[in-house]
Formats: sequence, structure tokens, C-alpha cells
Amino acid sequence: MKALVLGLGLQGRAVIHDLEQNADLTQIVAADLDAENARAYVARKGYRKVRVVALNALHPHLLAQLLREAAPQVLVCMLPPDFQHAVARSAIDAGVHFVSSSYPGSLLQLDGPAKARGVVVLPEMGMDPGIDLILGRLAVDELDAVHGMRSYGAGLPEPACAADNPIRYKITWTFEGVLKAYMRPARFLKDGKQLSIPAGQIFRKENGHDFEVPGVGAMEAYYNGDALHYIEAFGLGPELKEMGRFAMRWPGHNRFWDAMADLGFLDETPIRVGTAEIAPRRFVVEHLTPRLQFRESERDMVVIRVEAWGLKSGRPLKVAYELIDYRDLATGLFAMNRTVGFTASIAAQMILSGKIRTPGLLTPVRDAPHREVLSELEKRGMQIRRRVE
Repeated sequence: MKALVLGLGLQGRAVIHDLEQNADLTQIVAADLDAENARAYVARKGYRKVRVVALNALHPHLLAQLLREAAPQVLVCMLPPDFQHAVARSAIDAGVHFVSSSYPGSLLQLDGPAKARGVVVLPEMGMDPGIDLILGRLAVDELDAVHGMRSYGAGLPEPACAADNPIRYKITWTFEGVLKAYMRPARFLKDGKQLSIPAGQIFRKENGHDFEVPGVGAMEAYYNGDALHYIEAFGLGPELKEMGRFAMRWPGHNRFWDAMADLGFLDETPIRVGTAEIAPRRFVVEHLTPRLQFRESERDMVVIRVEAWGLKSGRPLKVAYELIDYRDLATGLFAMNRTVGFTASIAAQMILSGKIRTPGLLTPVRDAPHREVLSELEKRGMQIRRRVE
């Protein structure tokens, strides 16, 4: 069997590392725009099954040609979300199953073509979205009636290496993508009402709250994206009064980035500086990226917590699931790389083995073998806990 992985950035590297361990895979084709650096990385790691090819994913005909030549059974897309629709369309046309860690977006339009071709299309198989949805499914299934649900996700430096810069943050994801998400509006359910926060206002004091993660410490939470989308996905009924998705950072984060947003440093419209034009956000990315790097001996951590509350057998019950992971210094893979890339790899392997086989656009909320996915994550060293409160 063969797999094709698009994008050899931080998360894509975790995908090929995990796929390399599968004895049933004979070849992993890894495609990246910067093939020279990708080949050097693969050589340093000593991967035997990985073959690197150059690809500019902006040109669909080149991807179509690669799909014909490589003849994979599954494609794992670790490119930025803007590429997802075109890549999935090419995979469906070639009869190749598709996995990504991105939100579905416009993939809904491809459900019919995927079913017609017998192709599995499975987005949202990463950290957040991904693991959070699987934990959420388990928590919701323990209740007869769900009154509320919250999910929290954090990717940040562990406390030992968080104090050497003023904002206690270091980069394990494209920093451009992080700052773009900071300007994303949020939607949620509170006290039974659908509410929203405009772009650029998620860090305001009235929109955040403090949160204590058992065994980890105090963090700040802020609304993250569209929680309303998942009400239907989880099959929640009219008794639901609260639904929210949150990201978490160390204390002080919200105040700093609220000020940066108010001052226009996260705007994407270019401004003239002397004879040049540059977007304020682009300047922030270029200026801070070299200053927010991990040392080889430092670890990041990922914390995912999903809690649901309501009634079980007529009595109040709150169930919480948590996953915690740390950077693996032996491989160099960050916790963020592992939770995103390993989850996508596990999904691809489950498709190849026939454990996930229904054609069309799928969701991990409904279509993944939830406990088996968590078992595979535990085999890779991640800690998963269940709490009843």
C-alpha cells in the first residue's frame, strides 16, 4: 500500500514519521514545494519508505499527474486550509481517499462526487479540530440529556521554558495562521441564546475567563471559532443551553493580544512604510518568529479538555475527558506536531485497513472509531484521563 502526504512542514513531518512505522505501507510519497530541504530532513531522519518529490499545489494538473504516477490509496493533506478543496477534488477524481486536519469548509460540496467514486473524505482529523471532537463524542454519549458542552485546546511551551519571553509563547504552528485565527470571529451558545463576537474582539476581558487545568495550572481561555456548527454534528437537542469552543494560553496572553489587535498590529491591509508596503500582521510575524523559537532541549505541551454536563438517569452529571502530550525530544517532534500529525496518520491507516470505509464526506464526531483512535494515541505516549464531577 502507498500513501501520499502533501506538505512537509512541522505537522507533515509528524505524519510521515508515524506512517513510516506501519509495516503494511510500502511507500510514502511526500510532496513539498521546497523539495530540497524536505529531502535533507528525510535523509537526516533515516526514513526508508519516504520518497520526496517537488510539487507546487497551486497547479492542479501537477497534483493530478502526481496522483497518477504515485498511485496512492490515501492522500493526507497538511497544506494550509485554502488548498483543501482543490486537493480533495483531485483526490476524488483519482479515486484516492482523503484525510486532513482542517475544518470541512466547502468540502460539503464534494460529498456527492466522493460517494459516487467510493472515496472517503475525512477532514478535522488533527488536534483541534480532531481529538477534541472524539473526546466530546465520548463525553456526550455518557449523558441522557446534554445541557452544556465546552471544549478547550492549548498548544504552548511547558512552564519550564515559558518564562524567557514576555508573552510566554513559542511557535509550534505557522505563526501567520495563529495570528490570522486571532482575528477570526466566534459563535457560541450561552444561556440558550446564540451569540457572536466580531473579528478582533475575542481577547477582550468580558469575552475571556480563567481556567484551572488539574495538574497543569491556571490558564486563560478565549473563544475559538464557531461552536454552533457542532450542535447539529453532535446531535444535541433543545435542552442544550451552552456550547462553546475555547483556546487556552498562559495568563497575560489575552491582555497582550487584545492591545495588539486594538492598535492594528493584526490587520492584514498593507500600509506604506517609507518606500515599501507591508501588512502590520506580516511585520509582526517576521519580527517575532525568530524570537519565539524553542531550543532543542525545550518542550511544548498540548492540553485538550472537553466537558459535557446534563442528566444521567435523571440525576445531574458532568463528564470531562482530557488529553495531555509533550514534545518528544528523541524525535524532535513537538506535542503540536504529534497531536495533529499522528491523528491524521491514524485516520489514514484506519482507512487503509478498512476500519473507516463509508464513502463521502465524513466527520470524526460520527464516523471515527472513537475509543480505538484514543487507544492508538495512547500507544504513541499521549496521556488521556476521564473525570466525573
